[in-house]
Amino acid sequence: MIVGSSGSGKSTLLNMIGLLDHPSGGKIFIDGTDTTTLSDDRISSFRNTKLGFIFQFSNLLADLSVLENVLLPRQIGGTDGTAEKDAIGLLDTVGLRTQLHKRANKISGGQAQRVAIARGLINKPSIVLADEPTGNLDSVTSETIVQLMKSMAKKLNQTFIIVTHDRQHFGDVDRVITIKDGKAFEGDQPSSKMEVLV
Repeated sequence: MIVGSSGSGKSTLLNMIGLLDHPSGGKIFIDGTDTTTLSDDRISSFRNTKLGFIFQFSNLLADLSVLENVLLPRQIGGTDGTAEKDAIGLLDTVGLRTQLHKRANKISGGQAQRVAIARGLINKPSIVLADEPTGNLDSVTSETIVQLMKSMAKKLNQTFIIVTHDRQHFGDVDRVITIKDGKAFEGDQPSSKMEVLV
């Protein structure tokens, strides 16, 4: 979990890990690859296969069905014969098996965020990046989404990096990094070498 006050740089850090922004200094390694040396084409491919994204707003395509939204990242990378089976399995895991063919603009905000989680996991990424994933939800739905992400992390042995300003919603997590005045802290000690990914 990455925490810090508004404007401290949490989302900027997540955008750099997600290869959406380039760092002004230093390097970002994911699965042993120095991503700062990749070409634009390679970045797009790497991002699609190695990273999953969950945003504050689910960013579903309203005219597509729940299933079609989950399948999108797999289709971008080239669909294989297991794509639909994998998508249905993930939607079943997040409790939306009965909503497969419903259009995305016909489901609730909490359901949309569960679809976004399934979409973020469809390519079996190394890391799922979640930027304020409960920021647009009421407290009851937020708790459901938090527990779902925790259970998916354990069930799939999946790494989630979550940016939030609302630490208490998430309870116990494996690691907390605090961003303050542009510096990263673990505990009370500033980190000169930011090793977020393990």
